[in-house]
Amino acid sequence: MSEVCEAVRDFERVILGIDPGTNVMGYGVLGANGKKITVVTMGVIRLSKFDSHYLRLRRIHERVTDLCRQYLPDELAIEAPFFGKNVQSMLKLGRAQGVAMAAALTRDIPIAEYEPRKIKQSITGNGAASKEQVKEMLRRMLSIPQEYLLPELDATDALAAAVCHYYESSKPAVAKTTSWKDYIAKNPGKVRQ
Repeated sequence: MSEVCEAVRDFERVILGIDPGTNVMGYGVLGANGKKITVVTMGVIRLSKFDSHYLRLRRIHERVTDLCRQYLPDELAIEAPFFGKNVQSMLKLGRAQGVAMAAALTRDIPIAEYEPRKIKQSITGNGAASKEQVKEMLRRMLSIPQEYLLPELDATDALAAAVCHYYESSKPAVAKTTSWKDYIAKNPGKVRQ
């Protein structure tokens, strides 16, 4: 059982980002105070040493549960599986994502899911950006020293999901008017009689 990381107590909000995978799963923890965001930690969970897919799923559940205990996230941002040609790979990836989500749900942590293109767009401005471009943009945005970044891009992909969620959830709500009748009812002083 992991001890609670003292650093997270200094943040108004903590977001855990997950890049699900069945061989390597990335995670990133982001702390936010108002408009300032800080990397708390990031890393990977290596799963290839487990021969059984089911043992890998169990390990994902254990590690995500540990991350939730240690960093006390307020929210989980997870990358949605992309649609590929290999149906079996997609099913395995979906299971990995579901197990990670279940671990967060057992601790009542709300979940937000983002398509890979949305995450890339949020970080680089280009939904077709490469993983290396996302990594470099995060390094610059968050002032991450080069030596701190792992060679596996899964960790920065997970951190990117957390940053994307921060941006998306920090947008001001926009009131939607459905008709002129609603507009007039809500703004009587703007209509001449």
